[in-house]
Amino acid sequence: MRVGSSQAVSSISTADSSSVSVRGMDLADQLMGHVGFSTFYFILVTGRPPNGAEQTLLDAALIAIAEHGITPSVAAARMTFAAAPEALQGAVAAGILGCGSKVLGTASDAAQLLQAGVVAVDGDAARLPDQARSEVARLRSERKLLPGFGHPLHREGDPRARRLFALAEELGTAGLHCAYAKALERAAGEIFGRRMVLNVSCAIPAVLLDVGFPAPAMRGIPILARTAGLLAHLVEEIDRPAGFAMAGAAADSVVYVPGD
Repeated sequence: MRVGSSQAVSSISTADSSSVSVRGMDLADQLMGHVGFSTFYFILVTGRPPNGAEQTLLDAALIAIAEHGITPSVAAARMTFAAAPEALQGAVAAGILGCGSKVLGTASDAAQLLQAGVVAVDGDAARLPDQARSEVARLRSERKLLPGFGHPLHREGDPRARRLFALAEELGTAGLHCAYAKALERAAGEIFGRRMVLNVSCAIPAVLLDVGFPAPAMRGIPILARTAGLLAHLVEEIDRPAGFAMAGAAADSVVYVPGD
């Protein structure tokens, strides 16, 4: 089909009275009952099915970031649902809207950091340590955050990150992005003079970039995964309400100080 230069186009999906097509495949006949949801997501984003290694790493990445206890996003979602139980979608949105530079949203920034470093060394793994030291030093001098590093709980190492890197090694897919992530961790420890733990938000883009997952879609990994976790908390909120208790605890923890 020919389209004009000003015509908006999409290659993802179309539908008619008898069928739905997704990336050129019939949804009912070729996808439903034939692939899992993560495979379907990979097809949606990339336009092709994942190979075995890509499938395993995508599943592992989604599982790794889906749930982490009573996080700020969970508290926001549960308190919203307690106040408006008729608006499940609003409660989910409340949790996802906090996906940013401090919590949950750094996978995208880490992906950009890793990509830039790998491009800078032009495929020469021997140059990665120097590139890592240079980049960490630059970020420190500019008083900028090192995305995907540090964790308030996993101070001795993020078990999710360790597992993702181990999987990449087992699958034989660990490449320059994984190597650069580890080089950044070593460089950060040297330059900051203390351990800077590489967390799951750096490990996810490292292992996925090495198998060709598109960097622009990286922020969607924690959003998609955490949506599943939030929905589980909201289902639990129905039978085991905690939203108002969280709100009360927040009020009790803040001291009122009269303003000027």
